[in-house]
Amino acid sequence: MADFSLANTAIPGVILAGGRSSRMGTDKAAAMLGGRPLLDHAIARLSPQVSTVAVNAGSEPQCGLAFIPDIIPGKAGPMAGIHAAMAYAARLDGVSHVVTVSIDSPFFPAELVSDFIAAADHPEKIAIAASEGRSHPVFGLWPVALAADLEAWIATDEKRRVRDFLLRHDVAEVQFPLHPTRAALLDPFFNINTPDDLVEAERWLRALSP
Repeated sequence: MADFSLANTAIPGVILAGGRSSRMGTDKAAAMLGGRPLLDHAIARLSPQVSTVAVNAGSEPQCGLAFIPDIIPGKAGPMAGIHAAMAYAARLDGVSHVVTVSIDSPFFPAELVSDFIAAADHPEKIAIAASEGRSHPVFGLWPVALAADLEAWIATDEKRRVRDFLLRHDVAEVQFPLHPTRAALLDPFFNINTPDDLVEAERWLRALSP
């Protein structure tokens, strides 16, 4: 559809912070990086790229943003968070898509949403992020029209792997380059899963500082 286009002024963003954080041993959203919670980093990174920001989590964070709990019960994984994001965005006037990002990748690209928009050439196309030959599907641009299909898939698919859902739809994988720092090249989707990862993230943060 050559005449299809999106604008980030009409795309809300949702931070996915509802994981179990079992390897971290504490709530990732509250983990401190550079003296600030990871949630603050995600908000600061995402806010300039979208119309509004909300948080999907197991309990309401004290951040002043809209709180979106999972609709599907039973801790159904990251796709339940994406479903909640879709359902939330579908209730907003003039909104056809929603962007999701993960709480535990604080260095995601400042051009994430604009590059997603450039890749979305059809109303039902999903755009997901990739780097270094790996996809990062929780970083995605999702058509809210797919919410019902996603809900049905979660209810019937035992494994609930994100990639299995993507195989059902038209998907653009958007490649993002490594980011130069004073130390080395940084994968913008560097993921914090453990306390050791958080220590490494501190080193990357210092390397990114002016």
